Amino acid sequence: MRMLINVPETVVADALRGLAAAHPELTVDVENRVIVRRDAPVAGKVGLVSGGGSGHEPLHGGFVGPGMLSAACPGEVFTSPVPDQMVRAAAAVDSGAGVLFIVKNYTGDVLNFDMAAELAEDEGIQVAKVLVNDDVAVTDSLYTAGRRGTGATLFVEKIAGAAAEEGQPLERVESIARQVNENSRSFGVALSACTTYAKGSPTFDLPDGELELGIGIHGEPGRERRAMMTSREIADFAVHAVLDDMSPRNPVLLLVNGMGATPLLELYGFNAEVQRVLTERGVAVARTLVGNYVTSLDMAGASVTLCQVDEETLRLWDAPVKTAGLRWGM
Repeated sequence: MRMLINVPETVVADALRGLAAAHPELTVDVENRVIVRRDAPVAGKVGLVSGGGSGHEPLHGGFVGPGMLSAACPGEVFTSPVPDQMVRAAAAVDSGAGVLFIVKNYTGDVLNFDMAAELAEDEGIQVAKVLVNDDVAVTDSLYTAGRRGTGATLFVEKIAGAAAEEGQPLERVESIARQVNENSRSFGVALSACTTYAKGSPTFDLPDGELELGIGIHGEPGRERRAMMTSREIADFAVHAVLDDMSPRNPVLLLVNGMGATPLLELYGFNAEVQRVLTERGVAVARTLVGNYVTSLDMAGASVTLCQVDEETLRLWDAPVKTAGLRWGM
């Protein structure tokens, strides 16, 4: 393996130590694997907790901070965090206003967050949960019952995070998070497989000259495998797949997300093609975000996420945010 690591067993702990050194505004518990904004708990504010397997950075730890998550729980690579982590995170950020768990729809994440919610409530913490399931590529997968949670996680965490930052109550923050998820759809494409540290080889076989349409963020199979396509052709396929599942009446937020190994030069070119298709389909784009936000280690490829917004959700999207992976207005 040619990777910038020491040994596979310490990859997550090493990364957490590096995150702590680079971002003193965070409290990083390396041993228990919990990342918390340093000023938590904030009086009167709903706490937002999310998490999942490592390997998708900056999701979720890179989105902890004012205007977004209160805490994140990183698991091992592509492996759910455990309930104890989630309970520690909830206790660290609960000000008495309650805690919202934001959970991507993967079986391990769902089971562990459900268990953590029960344990936290036993400790007197009010907990609500929102499930993110935006991927239109497949109905069920190796890791899920129902649709996978992918790029819309960023939209849910940012918009619900802004509502919480304003002091809105738990019921309202939960409602906004559900609305964002319901109005979001995603579709991803892999140009190469990713390589996990423990395995040391690609997680699936993708022959030269082929791509996978509808891939998941763990390398799960998608809709179909085809000969390599141009950026224009991929944009046509991906955007039509999303719009065939939703009919936006309002403008949309657009996330053109890199899977980890695709250069920004290519992502911006792909964005141009995505914008072309949306214009042809009569869809107005209110805001665009391009970059690596919900990744899959060293996978080459991209995903497209659309979220239909109204005046209120767009205002919350534009609200200030200050995290390691996303920041504006501060």
